[in-house]
Amino acid sequence: MSQQLFDQILTEIENYQTIIVHRHQRPDPDALGSQGGLVEILKASFSEKHILKAGGSVTGLEFLSQMDSVKPTDYQNALVIVTDTANSPRISGDEYALGAKLIKIDHHPNDDPYGDIVYVNTKASSCSEIIVDFYNAHQAKLTMTDEAARLLYAGIVGDTGRFLYPGTTVHTLQVAAELMHYHFSAPELNNQLNTMSHSVALLSGYVLQNIEIDELGVGRVILSQEILKDFGVEDSETAAVVSLPGSVEGVLLWCIFVEQPEGYFRCRLRSKGPVINEIAKRHHGGGHPLASGANAKDLAEVAEITNELEEAAKDWLN
Repeated sequence: MSQQLFDQILTEIENYQTIIVHRHQRPDPDALGSQGGLVEILKASFSEKHILKAGGSVTGLEFLSQMDSVKPTDYQNALVIVTDTANSPRISGDEYALGAKLIKIDHHPNDDPYGDIVYVNTKASSCSEIIVDFYNAHQAKLTMTDEAARLLYAGIVGDTGRFLYPGTTVHTLQVAAELMHYHFSAPELNNQLNTMSHSVALLSGYVLQNIEIDELGVGRVILSQEILKDFGVEDSETAAVVSLPGSVEGVLLWCIFVEQPEGYFRCRLRSKGPVINEIAKRHHGGGHPLASGANAKDLAEVAEITNELEEAAKDWLN
């Protein structure tokens, strides 16, 4: 089935002169890695085609990728590919729907199967891993470049937590090793991904000092707008502190609630065992079984999500 879908995707790529690749809002390394890596492969393989990266601004990850200037007229008779985006409302760039055909390539649960062609592999560690699989399935027609390898490696490193998360498989490590044969500095890239600003470092200390942990191992931290302003941190930068509670002894699952300027809370859920994506789905979100995102309209819904995390912990422990 994978080969058949990869064949269909390549056929569509060959049929269109203009190809525009999107990813999700608030991009992480895998969003930028899969998007940018695919674009670099396609540019090297089809130099006569017009291939663009589309989406909003990239904050804190400018060293990975920058978006192209894409006009609404570019979408006329264009093929649109969206990577690493489970739900259509999360696609960065509303113009994606203006294209002639839409392809979804993703590794999240396929709760929103948008697109004319849908390739989803939930067993993949990252969407970047899928893009490497796509390349490997058609090496006779596609060209991997040093820059594509750098971006795809960054995406895999980002979504596997430096190969520490459960989604890391033997295949993941094989793909990463394959990419390291290309000319880019993996240590330098890892250092760039690991580096945090002084303000985020101070916020990290706050998170570790203020995490609330109950007897079930449910941890939570609420980052209000006031706290973010005190530390001089933007919402996009809080991604760097999401994994911190997991390093604390006794924490089984946790959520960091980040208040938005509009008053609602962005909820970043993580787990070491209990399934949490069903909880996220009930609160306008979704994601992987052990790593999901949701939204809470107010502190009352924050408390509701916390209670549901506690129930998930009880079920797991029993």
